[in-house]
Amino acid sequence: MKFVDEATLKVQAGNGGRGKVSFRREKSVPFGGPDGGDGGDGASVYLRAAPGINTLADFRISRTYRAPHGEPGGSTDCTGRGGEDLYIPVPVGTVIVDLETDEVLGDLTREGKMVLVAKGGKGGWGNQRFKSSTNRSPRQFGPGLPGEKRTLKLEMKVIADVGLLGLPNAGKSTLIRAVSAARPKVADYPFTTLYPNLGVVAVGMHRSFVMADIPGLIEGAAEGAGLGIKFLKHLQRTGVLLHLVDIAPVDPDADPVGDARAIAAELKKFSPDLAAKPRWLVLNKIDLLPEAEVEKRCKDIVRRLRWKGPTFRISGVTGQGTRELMQDVMQFLETSREAKAQEQKYEKQN
Repeated sequence: MKFVDEATLKVQAGNGGRGKVSFRREKSVPFGGPDGGDGGDGASVYLRAAPGINTLADFRISRTYRAPHGEPGGSTDCTGRGGEDLYIPVPVGTVIVDLETDEVLGDLTREGKMVLVAKGGKGGWGNQRFKSSTNRSPRQFGPGLPGEKRTLKLEMKVIADVGLLGLPNAGKSTLIRAVSAARPKVADYPFTTLYPNLGVVAVGMHRSFVMADIPGLIEGAAEGAGLGIKFLKHLQRTGVLLHLVDIAPVDPDADPVGDARAIAAELKKFSPDLAAKPRWLVLNKIDLLPEAEVEKRCKDIVRRLRWKGPTFRISGVTGQGTRELMQDVMQFLETSREAKAQEQKYEKQN
């Protein structure tokens, strides 16, 4: 299935039913008054995060959703039946934006969460509502209010704990294949990854996290070059970024340090918040060089980058160093989750 992470759709809530104009006509009640019932309320439209949906591709086919209208009121004070609310399933991680106002209506970050996007119209009053001491035979009625209409932009952001970052052919897909059951395409040419891939990394009993592999970035991505800028939003929910650097590039003129700086600059251009996320340096492809050369190149890269954060040396192909990396990532995420839980608990108490 083609991966689609943006879609536009129109939603229209149901109109309220019209009120009834009616008078009692019974043999034993010669002066029967008004008994017209109210119209039913129109149905509302909700978007709900549902399991098993990984793309917004369905909304490229169905672009308009209409909820049913409320039914008219009846005689003998009978209220019309209300429309049944419409629930539209979307992937977990969908952000909903009103295209006309740019208002963010909701962010469906967990399964089952839903948001009202178009409210149904209120049913109109029947003539019995207009009865008074001076108006004993009212013929007024309410026509029912129209339901809301909206044009929405849906933007899907994958839910992942860890994001892989780097140039095309840095080894991101190879790494996610090595540590999870995900099987993204791997080849010896750039841009083999055309859409995000998710993999669940198990680290011991009941300890796991989700890793996201996005298409590689190149310099100028923030201005539209390459593929990666389109998918950078999928890293915005992650807790830590693993910046993969190829220490043995095929091109002899390639500069891993300059490339790493360019990636960091593109992150900052796209989103300062994303650039501020914890980022670890992962020096990949150590299996391609002798040990002494690996030591020399890794030290040189760290020195030239003036890198002060966590640094790892791995080989995605042989798995060397990946176990230690995943263990440290798991520990970091558990510590972050515990700190966040304590912060939320403190906020509730105060």
